[in-house]
Amino acid sequence: MRIADHRSDDVPEINLVPLIDVVLCLLIFFVVTTTFDARSVLKLQLPRADGQPADTRAQPLGILINAQGRYFVGDREVLRTDVESLKQALREVAGDDRERVVLIRADARTPWQAVVTAYEALGQLGFRTIANATAPDTAGARGSSQ
Repeated sequence: MRIADHRSDDVPEINLVPLIDVVLCLLIFFVVTTTFDARSVLKLQLPRADGQPADTRAQPLGILINAQGRYFVGDREVLRTDVESLKQALREVAGDDRERVVLIRADARTPWQAVVTAYEALGQLGFRTIANATAPDTAGARGSSQ
């Protein structure tokens, strides 16, 4: 008995259907996850600063916030971290002078909620001129790392 050899009848073919499925899935994935450039949507004209120090005639009222979120108004420590305690300390130090410049010095590791609480207390008391203290940028530190 002779067994037929069908190897000569096999023609190699490439099935493109799975390849098309994979390409379409990748295309959908990239379209869905693409981030769009928000700068093209919003037209902003940012303010400019000349870097000159502000002319402060009166000593600014200083609020220091340490890394644990504790407040120091002037040279006094605020015992609690709620808005009412901070407002009471601000009233005692500033008196009725709401035109005074307030300088907030917050540690870089300060919880953001502590800074927001300070802004809230200042806003409720009517302070309108608030400045944030920052450390000077050393040009050599950034230039050497890049």
